[in-house]
Amino acid sequence: MVPRRAAAAMARAQPAPPPARVFAELDAVPAPAPVPAPLGRAGPPVPPGREVHVSGSAELSARPDRARVSLRLGSRKEAAGAARSSVSRRLEYIAHSARLRGVPEENMTVTEDFSRVENTYQMEAEVSIIFSDFGKMQTVCNQLTEKLGTAVTISPPHFYHTPEAIDTLRCQVCVAAVGNTQRKAQEVCRLFGQSLGKPLLIKEEETKEWGGHIDNYLPRSPDSLTLQERIQSATAYASSRVFAVFEIKGKENRKNKLL
Repeated sequence: MVPRRAAAAMARAQPAPPPARVFAELDAVPAPAPVPAPLGRAGPPVPPGREVHVSGSAELSARPDRARVSLRLGSRKEAAGAARSSVSRRLEYIAHSARLRGVPEENMTVTEDFSRVENTYQMEAEVSIIFSDFGKMQTVCNQLTEKLGTAVTISPPHFYHTPEAIDTLRCQVCVAAVGNTQRKAQEVCRLFGQSLGKPLLIKEEETKEWGGHIDNYLPRSPDSLTLQERIQSATAYASSRVFAVFEIKGKENRKNKLL
């Protein structure tokens, strides 16, 4: 047996058992988001930008800026020279009449066709003249009809737009839509006693283009349309819708206005 003193000494020499540990698993609860302080107290949140968002539209039209007139003439003779000479004289008169009214040479195109028909020679020609002044066009056509009569056939004018004219129409309708948008934004700011600032965004959202139409149009032959009806039917229309964002300025100080 171990003496009591030795047993007690051995008991003191052994290390003491570690203290008991308690583990617990808790669900993580997110911290609540900070509630912004009411206005007037310290530390208010930064206000967003003061802006006004508006949209506006415009619609414009443009009459045709060019007209093409075709003139046909011909001659059939037993001698080839006689057929050519007859047509050449009339071609010279047509070109001379057009030049007197300011039509440049590059706006006149002549196409000739010479053939033999049975025992005769046939000479045919077509003259295409482009006019930018419709009043001069009528004057030239009336003069040719008076002087040449049935020796020349004048087709009704074909009205159209040059690419430059269409580009101008597109630009003008977009600018008009932007102007309408700005005026709308100014009225909104004035309603609330504010002043309109600089534009922050201008975006053309939609554009449309379409041809002309004739009021009270009756289905009939195109050749029976009057000159004004032809111009109206060839008129081009365009519309534009614009979205814009403008800055809102504070109410102007009356003292600053006086200064």
